[in-house]
Amino acid sequence: MKGKLPVKIPDIVIILLALGLTVTSIFAAYVRTNGITQVLIQGPNRTWVYPLDAEETVRVRGTLGDDTVVRISGGEAWAESSPCDNQICVGMGRIGTDSWWGVACLPNNVIFRIEGRNDRGRIDATAW
Repeated sequence: MKGKLPVKIPDIVIILLALGLTVTSIFAAYVRTNGITQVLIQGPNRTWVYPLDAEETVRVRGTLGDDTVVRISGGEAWAESSPCDNQICVGMGRIGTDSWWGVACLPNNVIFRIEGRNDRGRIDATAW
């Protein structure tokens, strides 16, 4: 066949994988949080995502070697305990749909925040 490039099975597999990855990325970025308010918890080696209406206690192993305990209950999230000396993250209190940022335990490298729409339909500042 003159003038045509031969298409081989590995080429088709690579194209299908790239297409699948693209569709999955679009779905994860735009569809996953459609109308759902979530708690995003980031630790040094892992990220957790829970709906804000969940009832969860998440133990996040931080860089200090012990766990920061993040509690989600009643539409709010807070740091229940942390191994850091100053306990600022625990003292920051609860965050919910009216919160504008989140809570950070910098010594233990743990951050959590609310993402999505709040009850009034406006987007929280963290979702920008």
